[in-house]
Amino acid sequence: MFQIQNLSIISTLQPLFDLSEVSVGKHYYWDIGGFQVHGQVLLVSWFVLSLIAIISFLGNSKLAAMPEGVQNLTEYITEFIRDLAKTQIGEEEYLSWVPFLGTIFLFVFVSNWSGALVPWRLIEIPSGELAAPTNDINTTVALALLTSIAYFYAGISKKGLNYFKRYISPAVFLLPINVLEDFTKPLSLSFRLFGNILADELVVGVLIALVPLVVPIPIMLLGLFTSAIQALVFATLAGAYIGESLEDHH
Repeated sequence: MFQIQNLSIISTLQPLFDLSEVSVGKHYYWDIGGFQVHGQVLLVSWFVLSLIAIISFLGNSKLAAMPEGVQNLTEYITEFIRDLAKTQIGEEEYLSWVPFLGTIFLFVFVSNWSGALVPWRLIEIPSGELAAPTNDINTTVALALLTSIAYFYAGISKKGLNYFKRYISPAVFLLPINVLEDFTKPLSLSFRLFGNILADELVVGVLIALVPLVVPIPIMLLGLFTSAIQALVFATLAGAYIGESLEDHH
């Protein structure tokens, strides 16, 4: 009987399994623990994380009373993230969320810029090609789901089960809309970031192929600007969602 129920559940969820296997473009696959993962995304992600770690170490290994050089850069970034968190979450509870928002912002920012500045396509791999991690929908969806988990954790840790009263506030008939909103938040976060980074790299790639000298340079500079804006938008929305979960509704 138990096996029949399991088979029934598996057959019901089979469309979801099929959907999860949909892949866009060619990828360099690694088999890890019986699962296929996009190796090119992990390679560039490790490069991004290593770069962030090196800059953090250089900026904080020998702290001086008068910051200069890399320390000045890291302190500026820290103050920027603190101000962003304070604005979106509030002065009382923002400090505990500075590490999360800072990690999200730095990873997205450095990933976006790595795709715009590093000539990954010159490095040959067995299949597919190297690109910014945020150029892959799996990365942006993972970041969006982490943000969803964060604001659920924030609300439940502060309010307990009373957090779920927000679904019937200010009226019970708004329950379906409020539930749907929690599904649209990660979707909008992931597809906005993925779409903008992919479109920027495609436009630059086409222009370089057609007009390889002068025209792509302004587009690349514009891509750096939009990449930074996308990182800021992602971190700002993540902070806004967390602040909304912590907000007291009367």
